[in-house]
Amino acid sequence: MPLSLYLLALAVFAMGTSEFMLSGLLPAIAVGFDVSVGTAGQLTSAFAAGMVVGAPLMAALARNWPPRLSLFTFVAVFLAAHVIGAVTGSFAVLLVTRVVAALANAGFLAVALTTATALAPPQRRGRALAVLLSGTTVATIAGVPGGALLGTAFGWRATFLAVAVLCVPAAVGVLKGIPSRQRHTTVALRPELAELRKPRLVLVIALAVLVNAVTFGHFTFLAPVVTDVAGLGEWWVPVVLVLFGLGSFAGVHLGGRLSGSAARPVVVIGGVLMLAGWFSLDVLGREPVVLLALVFVLGVLSFAVGSALIAKVLHHAAEAPTMAGSYATAALNIGAVAGPLFFVAQ
Repeated sequence: MPLSLYLLALAVFAMGTSEFMLSGLLPAIAVGFDVSVGTAGQLTSAFAAGMVVGAPLMAALARNWPPRLSLFTFVAVFLAAHVIGAVTGSFAVLLVTRVVAALANAGFLAVALTTATALAPPQRRGRALAVLLSGTTVATIAGVPGGALLGTAFGWRATFLAVAVLCVPAAVGVLKGIPSRQRHTTVALRPELAELRKPRLVLVIALAVLVNAVTFGHFTFLAPVVTDVAGLGEWWVPVVLVLFGLGSFAGVHLGGRLSGSAARPVVVIGGVLMLAGWFSLDVLGREPVVLLALVFVLGVLSFAVGSALIAKVLHHAAEAPTMAGSYATAALNIGAVAGPLFFVAQ
């Protein structure tokens, strides 16, 4: 795989860290701006909203730009938003920077998904997607815990600056590794949107929403399962989260390898096992050893199925070269937002 693909994954790692890191930083942010933790929680909601609307909006905005220009612009905006957020003394400004960062994140991922497949030969496109998406899984393993430790030691602003620093080599990698004359197909927007009328594409998008909704709906409330259901101490929570992250890293690479030759079995068999595992977690998780093993397996299944579905979205939306990545990104983001909201309402 080309080095430029790994540098794109580095940007995804930085953006994934930024997306998930606030859960451990909200109390410090609330104290720093003299607001309640509930008010500080609006930062998470703002980022989630920006991610949902950002993928199609940013992809449509940048659809006539060369991929290198689009990717560099999104990384630069993301970097600038974190620098401004790190130095501002206004909570309102910080809130705006989270929306801007989310829009840039969503736009970057939408373009990067299609760019990654263009950087690899057809028989290795699934693996290229796996490399790109591994940035998100590594963020759950190392980025989020590392951000929490950095925030504890040096303050939450240091974590924002660290994310900005990670974007520098990614931006350089885009300029150096993405060809300036990379083939860029321009199609009218209406035909690209018309791809959403394809029943198979709609089905795959719906499945991607469902998989992410179930995964993040349960993942968000994994800590109470560890402490209340399994009866483990609070210090076991980060251990369980790391196990899930390790499983997701393995799963995204497994799904990438099999997305070309065995996508249907991965989605059908893996999807059924994933649903059964998540919905039986409260029962099977009463035994700590079973819980630890099951969380790892669920990480593998969730991300193997998810990455295979992303590959299928891009395949079925091949006639939408500038918008296909946004369809996949939007599906994942809608699921990630809707899942926790659904489970809160229960």
